[in-house]
Amino acid sequence: MGIQLAQVEAAASAGLVVCIVVGVVLLVPVIWLTVVYNRFAKLRQTVRESFSGIDVELKRRHDLIPNLVATVQGYAAHERDTITAVIEARARAMAPHANAVDTITSEQTLGKSLGRLLAVAENYPTLKADKNFLELQRELSLTEDRLAASRRFYNGNVREMNALCVSFPTNVIGGVFGFESQAFFELDSPSERNVPPAKFER
Repeated sequence: MGIQLAQVEAAASAGLVVCIVVGVVLLVPVIWLTVVYNRFAKLRQTVRESFSGIDVELKRRHDLIPNLVATVQGYAAHERDTITAVIEARARAMAPHANAVDTITSEQTLGKSLGRLLAVAENYPTLKADKNFLELQRELSLTEDRLAASRRFYNGNVREMNALCVSFPTNVIGGVFGFESQAFFELDSPSERNVPPAKFER
């Protein structure tokens, strides 16, 4: 009787161990899946929030451009092509976009056009000395600095998100739940980075 009881207890103990092992084997993947999913979800939200920070500075830049264009027109009205390019690029940048890629593309075009407009001032000493132009240039320069900082923060989050999207095995989870790589917000070429800095005359 004692032997049979011992055997039953041993079998029960072995069964419990098996259940625990099976439970752990099943639970670990679930925990890992939950952690990875939450990481993806958190990063996606962070990317969206950091892009909204960029959007604030872009809108600030959009608001400065009309006064800048008007000031340049007062001194360099015959620079029609350059001025028109900025006006049209601003209109496209402010139009609704289907996704971040379209926004980035339109802002890159605006940045190039704006750079050419600021370069025009170098040929007009009276424009360069205009107080309103200098103030607008200063505001634009500060806005560009804030935009650059927001862009770096956004790109850092995108880099982390994209690393998960392309690395195995997290890319499998990302694919199943619809998490996708995001576009970096950066300039196309070094020449686009050469927007003339604000120059202040004393």
